[in-house]
Amino acid sequence: MAELLRSLQDFQLVARFQRRCGLFPAPEDDPREKGEGHVEGAARACIQKYIVKNYFYYYLFRFSAALGQEVFYITFLPFTQWNIDPYLSRRLVIIWVLVMYIGQVAKDVLKWPRPSSPPVVILEKRMIAEYGMPSTHAMAATAISFTFLISTTERYEYPFVWGLMVAVVFSTLVCLSRLYTGMHTALDVVGGVLITALLIALTYPAWTLIDHLDSASPLFPVCVIVVPFFLCYNYPVSDYYSPTRADTTTILAAGAGATIGFWINHFFQLESKPMETFPALQNIPSLTFEMLVLGLTKFTVGIVLVLLVRQLVKNLSLQVLYSWFRVVIRNKEARRRLEIEVPYKFVTYTSVGICATTFVPMLHKFLGLL
Repeated sequence: MAELLRSLQDFQLVARFQRRCGLFPAPEDDPREKGEGHVEGAARACIQKYIVKNYFYYYLFRFSAALGQEVFYITFLPFTQWNIDPYLSRRLVIIWVLVMYIGQVAKDVLKWPRPSSPPVVILEKRMIAEYGMPSTHAMAATAISFTFLISTTERYEYPFVWGLMVAVVFSTLVCLSRLYTGMHTALDVVGGVLITALLIALTYPAWTLIDHLDSASPLFPVCVIVVPFFLCYNYPVSDYYSPTRADTTTILAAGAGATIGFWINHFFQLESKPMETFPALQNIPSLTFEMLVLGLTKFTVGIVLVLLVRQLVKNLSLQVLYSWFRVVIRNKEARRRLEIEVPYKFVTYTSVGICATTFVPMLHKFLGLL
């Protein structure tokens, strides 16, 4: 077992996978052109130039890697809320937040390094400053795909095998992309998948509680704000700055905002509550041109409003915090300070979560899109 773990943690295994997929380090004669100055971070990795010999794998895995980043979360989760089923969105958001928080904290507790370059080619510079174990991309992809699968099979009638295939392909592509981009060892990825599988198995009996969170007491929103903010402000201290704390704050805040939005919708009866149970499984309706146009219109209207709220609240919160702590405006280094980074991220993405789950559906209703 120890030998197996060492082989899965071997950087050469990642390098061999990259070479098999047509990704090679570029030969450079002049050491001064290597960009060797080591990057501050857990990986202490050197950024290399590289040669792509198979562009199919290059674009496939670069796209797959994006499925585990903010651009995917800020589109897929709201799309599920607005166009598919708020019931599914509620489960996805809460399981995603739980899994990501545990994964992010585990990175800064274990402090395992990322693959080094050379021999590995590093394609994502921003993530180098983070530690490697476990892969939160692998955790998020596994959590979202299989939570979606389990939840839809409880509400809709469709071939389970097809759903399972989609979930496996989705999570596998994201996992392999972490090796291709040189950001994780095989052990990081396998560890992330196993941790997520364990969390899903342990939390599944309590998933019905998630379905009733919107009917909780008026004190529930207070807890939803206070607990995540406390966790963000008391995030494990790292030896140097990395984006892990900021990313964790973003995730917890978005989850808190969405949960408050679900509660607001129920408490003030702003939208009809989706049926909790059905006497029989529903058939998935056929996709028509009208449904496609309506779905894209709702998504476009919603995402524009979400992005506007995100930018507005971000600018206002930064101005208030800069003024309070007497920091020069647009000082990017100041954003990394605990007392500025956590509050501005938390306020911004809590607002985004509330907007996506409450104000966007209200706008849809006003525009006659519901």
